Amino acid sequence: MSAVGIVLISHSDKIAEGLYELLRQVEQNVAIELAGGTDEGGIGTSLDKILQAIEKADSGEGVLLFYDLGSAKMNAELAIELAGKDNAYLVEAPLIEGAYIGTVEAGIGKRLHDIIEGIQKQFTVINE
Repeated sequence: MSAVGIVLISHSDKIAEGLYELLRQVEQNVAIELAGGTDEGGIGTSLDKILQAIEKADSGEGVLLFYDLGSAKMNAELAIELAGKDNAYLVEAPLIEGAYIGTVEAGIGKRLHDIIEGIQKQFTVINE
């Protein structure tokens, strides 16, 4: 079964690996790719790692990218542009919670835009 793919982007490879481990506990049939840390293994993000992860995660059903901090967002946006894919989306949600929801919903066969809509409903900012 093809499903929406997931890319985890973190400044730390250990954070990405830990989240991957958590997500694998609840879903084994969704492509989850990691782009943690720099190419040299340090703290930071790598455009090349993100591009490779997008390619590996894309089964044709779309790819959702989740990130931790600001420069990860900038590299993810650039990677989506360079990949030339119209089915890759950067998700504005907390890394752990967003990726968890995205993975579970992809695992039950939800379509790309339905998953995005569901995540957006979960993370609405309310000013009281």
